Amino acid sequence: MPNSGTASADSLPNVAAHLPSIFMSLRTKLPSHVLAIRPWSLSASIIPTLLGCTIAQKLNSNIEFSLLTLLLTLLTVALVHGAGNVVNTYYDYVRGIDGGNSDDRTLVDRILSENEVERLGAILYFLSFVTFFWLAIISQAKMGHLAAAYLWGLSISFLYTGGFGFKYIALGDLIFLILFGPASVLFAYLSHTGQLNLEPIYYAIPLALNTEAILHSNNTRDLESDRKAGIVTLAILIGRTASIIFYGFLLFTPYIMFVVLSVRYSKWFLLPLITMSYAFKIEREFRDGINIQSVPKRTANLNCIFGILYILAVMATDKSNLPFNIN
Repeated sequence: MPNSGTASADSLPNVAAHLPSIFMSLRTKLPSHVLAIRPWSLSASIIPTLLGCTIAQKLNSNIEFSLLTLLLTLLTVALVHGAGNVVNTYYDYVRGIDGGNSDDRTLVDRILSENEVERLGAILYFLSFVTFFWLAIISQAKMGHLAAAYLWGLSISFLYTGGFGFKYIALGDLIFLILFGPASVLFAYLSHTGQLNLEPIYYAIPLALNTEAILHSNNTRDLESDRKAGIVTLAILIGRTASIIFYGFLLFTPYIMFVVLSVRYSKWFLLPLITMSYAFKIEREFRDGINIQSVPKRTANLNCIFGILYILAVMATDKSNLPFNIN
């Protein structure tokens, strides 16, 4: 990935021709390549995608469940997310942001070379195109609508740190909030139903806020090192005290929303509140600076359990009692 910011785009046309050598490289260092993708972070995109699929099935009784559509949708989203993680690894390193205290050791410790990281990102984007192609064939959605949603997500996953580098100009939080919330839910809903409806966005809001807490806790923890590296994040703009308050807002607002939903619609929406005690523990340690290094990963663990319980709540609720009943 040359520093021009267009490396992944330039590499993609050559991926197919070099697949044998690329796969050989991947096979010899498979564990390192898997770790470079950061598989533990993929729940941030997989959970909202599953939520979108669940909403599609619950609110559209005329839609037959398709396991193949579900798998292709999940694979497409996960591959784009994984590729975005690899691009993030590369650009954080070449911009001098990842250093001795970085969580991501892929390039810092030379576990993989820069060329290997470049190839991994390119092949992940290529594979996402393959899964999207088959999804577009079997989906009821119009090709133009589905392609626009896919290409938008792919572009944003790259431009988050590559190209414009939204992450470095205080737009990372906004991109993260949209991509791992409404965008994933709508893509999954569209691929299953073929319909463009905005109502599923409302379902995405609690999960999107909780997911954004992962990134914000990371940026607050790294506030000083990011400032020294010359980048700008929301945490830097508002300061540490306001960032701690904002983290609490992101963490606990979804619980308030679920209490309201349980009163107005179904008691099943109280299910995610099972995780509240863990959320209080993480927030207190984050506020007091205790074990702050592990807060982002523990927030991600919370988000995964929170999201699964949310999906189960939607599945258990009778269709007639779901908010924004489309049909």
